Amino acid sequence: MQESARDEDMDRLTGDARTVRQVFEAIPAAVAGVESPGEYRLVAVNAAYRALVERDEVLGRSAAELFSEFVAQQLSDLLDRPFRTGETVTAREWRIQLPRATGPDEDVYLDCTVVPQKSATGEVVRLVAFAQDVTERVRERQAARRAAEEGAGEPGDAVGALQRQLLPAGLPILPGLQIGGSYLPGGASAAGGDWFDAVPLPDGRTALVVGDVAGHGVEASAAMGRIRAVLEDRLDHTGDIAEALAAADRLAERLPAARAATVCVAAVDPGDGRVTYCTAGHPPPLLIPSEGPARYLRSSGGGPLGTGTGFPLAHDRLAVGDQLLLYSDGIVRRPGQEVAAGTVELAEVAADVAAGRALREDWLTAVDRLTTQTLELLIRTSGHDDDIALLAAQRTAPPAPLPLDLPAESEAIPAARKALDEWLYDLGARAEDVILLRHAIGELVTNAVEHAYDGTPGAVRIRAECTARGVVEIEVADDGHWREPWQPTEDRGRGLAMASDFADELHVETGPRGTTATVRHRLTRPARLLTPGEVAPAPAPSDLPNLLLILDQPSEGHPRIRLDGPIDAATAEQLREELVVRTRGGTTPLTVDLTGVTHLSSAGVAVLYEAENRTDSPGRPFLLYSPPGSPAQHVMAMVALPHTTADPG
Repeated sequence: MQESARDEDMDRLTGDARTVRQVFEAIPAAVAGVESPGEYRLVAVNAAYRALVERDEVLGRSAAELFSEFVAQQLSDLLDRPFRTGETVTAREWRIQLPRATGPDEDVYLDCTVVPQKSATGEVVRLVAFAQDVTERVRERQAARRAAEEGAGEPGDAVGALQRQLLPAGLPILPGLQIGGSYLPGGASAAGGDWFDAVPLPDGRTALVVGDVAGHGVEASAAMGRIRAVLEDRLDHTGDIAEALAAADRLAERLPAARAATVCVAAVDPGDGRVTYCTAGHPPPLLIPSEGPARYLRSSGGGPLGTGTGFPLAHDRLAVGDQLLLYSDGIVRRPGQEVAAGTVELAEVAADVAAGRALREDWLTAVDRLTTQTLELLIRTSGHDDDIALLAAQRTAPPAPLPLDLPAESEAIPAARKALDEWLYDLGARAEDVILLRHAIGELVTNAVEHAYDGTPGAVRIRAECTARGVVEIEVADDGHWREPWQPTEDRGRGLAMASDFADELHVETGPRGTTATVRHRLTRPARLLTPGEVAPAPAPSDLPNLLLILDQPSEGHPRIRLDGPIDAATAEQLREELVVRTRGGTTPLTVDLTGVTHLSSAGVAVLYEAENRTDSPGRPFLLYSPPGSPAQHVMAMVALPHTTADPG
């Protein structure tokens, strides 16, 4: 009887069950009810949800059953937090990959809100998740960004241009070692002091470098640029890690902005996998084996630059297929994240990405996936407030040199081009370098075919290899007779000049036994300077809605409101006006719950300080509350804004 009475009351408040079901089914956003923490079992879904996942039979099944990459894509955190904390969680423009029956997995971007439903005792018994597909909006913005970058040639802002100049122009392409790096600035208003570099050493090893100069702005970036230049020069000249760090240490003693900079340098021998490294006050590298769990290398014991400590070295080894990840601490010191927990999470996520358990992007190299997907999966949950630099290296089987012997006939020209193209692409060369070398070698082979043998049978030999310094050396040789082009004509003497223009260096040796032309060209792949919009939602771009919800909360004491959403330059004025009204110009007490604040910028801090100064006097207190570890609490603690972490209500 009591149950029936409650059902009648609900019908009176919400409508009859059939009508409610029809309304629920017609909601344009995808809605799902989720129970069972850890399993995340679906108990209710609407038509928009079923259309999104392109599956009908989903009720009663767990998220892991429906999506095998659920944990690796960090989707579990979106549901785990509201179950654990009882607080609403929001996510903007999360990229997930949904399986499709008629083709490959599809990238979909979602705006999500997950609301906990609680029992009368306050226990979270269910989650209601709302998701809006915003893929088209994200794609349009990405296309607009690419078009703007291609049209400008450089980033449109001075900060981006400065940061790009201070990072390496390219990472070397090496036999037996694949290298990738990404850099994400901490904000749009100032360049940072993090950097990475990869320097081929004289003895065939390659030095991987990641460093961090404290602070932001021009001074930090300038200090970073000077340290990086010193390290690169000494490593390139001597290959001695300790000597290079000692030189940077002497610079830090003379340059206050460089003092206490941290650096990790790891020299990798692609031949036998030996790793010699120093962690000068910097977090140690993460080794991700091709088989087995990831592990952090032990600290070498070195201290930051300019602090008077030495630079002892430590040793480890990479097997073929293993990856080594160097990083700056912005990836583990994320807002609301304890460093210890962030360190564990980095290892788990990086291992999932390296093993292919996260987002499927088979067109990217393993190191590119590691340095981009790891960033995306970690910061989209917590955000980031510091620069992040990631540098990865994977030991690979060295490529075989290219030997090619062809008859000196016209068919040799396209055959040589095709073989060289395939060899260079397998090496990982960029399309621009492939085109340049294709033209250079094409001219040299043409010369040999048309001019070396005076119509008699002969051969042209092509040999190509990549050196440990990241330079491709290609020889084109014949056994014919050299004819000096005293005066270039339309059909003679221009091929060598063109080949010289296409490559870094051209050297020609002639003799009675034939001619050998050697082309040398340094191969690099671009280091990626990312923007927040590429790996996580951009901070309130102008074309996106930027909502701050201000909600009344029941309270037995002073009036109380809750804020949900970002407090930034776009919403600060809205909050200022609301606080003036709520406090009646500072004459009425007010408690402000910032638990649901997703971002608190300097503009928001200024508004809260202003309200605190205006209202917080005896008899009319202005109280800010946010639980420990929340985004707002992290910022308020840093700026010493008075607040409480204990719920006053």
